[in-house]
Amino acid sequence: MTEFRGIPPGPNVGTQLKALRRKKKQADNRMAEAQPAQADAASSGPPSVVSNGDSFPLKHLNLERLHSWFESQQWQPFEYQNEVWSAMLEGRSGLLHATTGAGKTFAVWMGALLRAAVLPAPRAASTRVMWITPIRALAADTTRALQGSLAGLANDCTVAVQTGDTDSASRSAIQKKPPFALVTTPESLTLMLSREASLKGLSALNVLVVDEWHELIGNKRGVQLQLAIARLVSLNPTLQVWGLSATLGNLQEAMHTLLYPVVLGSGIEPKLVQGRLPKKLVIDSLIPDSFERFPWGGHLGIRHVENVAREIDSASTTLVFTNTRSQAEIWYQALLDIRPDYAGLLALHHGSLDKSVRDWVEQGLKSGALKAVVCTSSLDLGVDFLPVERVIQIGSPKGVARLLQRAGRSGHAPGRPSRITVVPTHALELMEAAAARFAAENKQIESRYSPENPLDVLVQHLVTIAMGGGFTPDELFNEVRLSKAYSTLSRESFDWALRFVVQGGDSLQAYPDYQRVQLAEDGKYRVLRRDIARRHAMSIGTILSDSAMHVAWMTGGRLGTIEEGFIARLKAGDCFSFAGRVLELVKVRDMTAYVRKANRKKATVPQWQGGKMPLSSELAHASLQMLDEAHQHIGNNTRSAKPELQALEGLLKLQQAWSDLPRPGVLLVEQLHSKEGHHLFVYPFEGRMVHIGLASLIAWRASQHRPNTFSIAMNDYGFELLSAEPIDWGVWLKDEPSQLFSADHLLQDITDCLNASELAQRRFREIAHISGLVFQGYPGAGKSTKQLQASSGLFYEVFKKHDSGNLLLNQAEREALEQELELNRLSKALSNMRQSRLVWKQIQRPTPFAFPLLIERLRESVSNESLNDRVARMVKELEEAALANVG
Repeated sequence: MTEFRGIPPGPNVGTQLKALRRKKKQADNRMAEAQPAQADAASSGPPSVVSNGDSFPLKHLNLERLHSWFESQQWQPFEYQNEVWSAMLEGRSGLLHATTGAGKTFAVWMGALLRAAVLPAPRAASTRVMWITPIRALAADTTRALQGSLAGLANDCTVAVQTGDTDSASRSAIQKKPPFALVTTPESLTLMLSREASLKGLSALNVLVVDEWHELIGNKRGVQLQLAIARLVSLNPTLQVWGLSATLGNLQEAMHTLLYPVVLGSGIEPKLVQGRLPKKLVIDSLIPDSFERFPWGGHLGIRHVENVAREIDSASTTLVFTNTRSQAEIWYQALLDIRPDYAGLLALHHGSLDKSVRDWVEQGLKSGALKAVVCTSSLDLGVDFLPVERVIQIGSPKGVARLLQRAGRSGHAPGRPSRITVVPTHALELMEAAAARFAAENKQIESRYSPENPLDVLVQHLVTIAMGGGFTPDELFNEVRLSKAYSTLSRESFDWALRFVVQGGDSLQAYPDYQRVQLAEDGKYRVLRRDIARRHAMSIGTILSDSAMHVAWMTGGRLGTIEEGFIARLKAGDCFSFAGRVLELVKVRDMTAYVRKANRKKATVPQWQGGKMPLSSELAHASLQMLDEAHQHIGNNTRSAKPELQALEGLLKLQQAWSDLPRPGVLLVEQLHSKEGHHLFVYPFEGRMVHIGLASLIAWRASQHRPNTFSIAMNDYGFELLSAEPIDWGVWLKDEPSQLFSADHLLQDITDCLNASELAQRRFREIAHISGLVFQGYPGAGKSTKQLQASSGLFYEVFKKHDSGNLLLNQAEREALEQELELNRLSKALSNMRQSRLVWKQIQRPTPFAFPLLIERLRESVSNESLNDRVARMVKELEEAALANVG
């Protein structure tokens, strides 16, 4: 059941926080009142499992005994859990899709135990179940949960964890005495494949479980995992593989991608299981007393901080999600400023904080000791906290899947409701909030697809397999093509990749360090140099982050990491906000920024890369549907039942009066002449990244007929073209829209109008790292960002001049178009624009939809203070015009 409603505005009542002991007791009481159903293993953990006094070895486990064990826990298995167990007992692989907190973990874990119980036990001790998680923090939690659930089921089974955080002593213990189940990450699994001694144990695996598959399928980590699965299936064709997913729009495709090598190897049809449970989901919005009719982004919604504090007070424990780390730092400090009594009960969590800090916060959430945590995507996945009752999303989630994923962090147990409240940072985000709710209700969730034939990952994989026992080209080519990502890989591309690791390609043949793989006496390609093997082992993986500097106290102890470029702009004595504190930079030495606590309150907030997330296609189209509903209500002089659209009535009616409303099948175009020049506003609603390409493309095509200079601005709703010279856009758009919006020669036109070479070079930095061209350095001797950029840039220039047929260059150019500019989505956008009915409006002043585009452009040329003053003047003038009903 899904309940949707808005939160009316209200005063900040300043209620006092409950004592920690009382709050913990209330959280425990709510958990006890939940229906006696199976809890998700990752959220229940060992304390939730009660031993029934009996203890059996694994070989005695069967369905009857499993059901008896469930009864002893006063639980009742869900129908979909029984479905998974039956499929796994039949030897089938599959994908389990269910909401967060619905019991997915127990479903597949118990199925793996049942399957292992009916199979012959290996002669030598070996790992029989491997559990892949996308994040290290989830690995530790999952290990505790799986181990705890064994009480009364299988007394001879153990569970261990092995990730990048595992110390050498623990690794050695795992190798000497392999556990029944091993929880690990894609990178650690690949590292195992690089060790020949590990292959015998890996060939004894019965079941491989991939948790949070939706987080891996669309990136190169997922590709790396696909190659690893293909390798495991080659070692053991009877291997069962199961994926777990919570938020995906293309389930069949996702299952097909994960299980491609399994199905090809066994011929057994996989099983898609959907765990449909009557879980209550509440998606609402925090609606303030009033909203500006001329919205603009950038103020982060801080003016709503008192209302957010009031919502935090109303729940036992709350997660406050932001879309960026900078935003999290700002909101954490803002909440403490207005509520000093939150000190010690409010925490901050994001990926740049030191692991010890993040661990402390996570433990505080689990124990119920924290009232609220301001966080980023660092808490999107996996680690589950039963005390969390509410989730607050600051700003639009920008995607339906992200909204649902974060909502699932609350009420994380069957029978408990999940609730997420969207806090808009500007007026039009209320429309996005209503659209996200509409899309979630109608199951319009984003699809995710695997990258195709990324050669940098393939190059890394060739070196990995050469280290792990060696290979012959024919056998490995066939094995690689077992993965969905490389199912269309040509032999020519594979042979090129092989030559690249054997001789360094056409331009690096004179450098022995790039001749990483050699043909050994046994006829297999192997890594024969120890230094190359060591460097490769330290470079395995596809995660590339900007070079970061440690932030450490002068007195000792680390706070986390921060991007090198930000610290480079500071000088000793400057203050910045980090980890919820105002810090003073003392000195920089050996890639570490040494700090002390500052006395002042105001400070610079670091800006991390990847700050702005574009609107997804699903959420963009749902937003247009909301505008269509508003258009109909305005025309019929009626009111929408949606509280967000009610709150936006003034803005939307003004937009309709001065121009029109964008909606499905309608392309709104506005033209304005001002002191700055000639403005064209277009509203395709295709997301920020697509609008960058569209604006550049249309400006370039127009300038081919008449030379002109354009300034460009864009947001998720549309784009602005500002020209010094007048252009008769009416002729172009009304008479020849098909020419302006044509997809013919799109690739060439995009390459000509944008600096495609610069975009490709930026993508090449990641490719150079993954393919092993650039080594980031040994621990304690890491390279700076400038060094890494110089190294990758040098390779890029060398290949361009002396190895133009280098396929890694082609990959960089393709990724620049597909990922930086979303070329496929841009092409679809042009098609939609051609097919839409054009609504052309000559406007006298900026409309509510045009205004934020003007501000986006001004933001680049004036300081924040000047911008705020100018915005205030512009809003005053526009409001006076609106009150005078001019239009």
